[in-house]
Amino acid sequence: MDGMTRRRHRSSLYGAEGFSLIELIVAMGILAVGLLSLVGVFATTVQRMNASSPMLIAREKAREAVESVHAARDTAVFAWATILNKADGGVFVNGPQQPIRSPGSDGLVNTDDDGAVETIVKPGKDGILSTADDEIVRLENFSREIKITPLNVDGTADVNKNLRQVTVTVRYKVDNSWRSYQLVTYVSSYS
Repeated sequence: MDGMTRRRHRSSLYGAEGFSLIELIVAMGILAVGLLSLVGVFATTVQRMNASSPMLIAREKAREAVESVHAARDTAVFAWATILNKADGGVFVNGPQQPIRSPGSDGLVNTDDDGAVETIVKPGKDGILSTADDEIVRLENFSREIKITPLNVDGTADVNKNLRQVTVTVRYKVDNSWRSYQLVTYVSSYS
């Protein structure tokens, strides 16, 4: 065997052919795309985790508003004719971006007698609620709107006097952008 044949024979015996430069670049490109995708998924997950607590608060504040509308009807403190927005002769403050305030003496939210901007207590660094390091947070980055609108009788222009649609929109700020949570329900004059 001459020298050239021996070299070819030895390299094929030991698998010393290796990868070409182009194969290596393509493999590194595929790996980079995969890693960048994982970084994007991780960033999205962190962003959603940051938004989960404010979204939960917004949902609960929307439910609280719906409960206030039902309470106004059920307690009979207000007549059915006044369970509307103020612009329509009712008791509920109308207009977007009403601050979320503590309910006043009537016990209802978004009425004229509401108190100061509401606060919530969050656990501090120890992660335990009702300890000395708890954090009090004012809900300044939240607003709520209650819209109460009469509904028409099916297929006619006649207004149904016993049924109204309640739309509650809570806006909240997460990472310098505004988001909203909307809850739509109905209330009837019958409790």
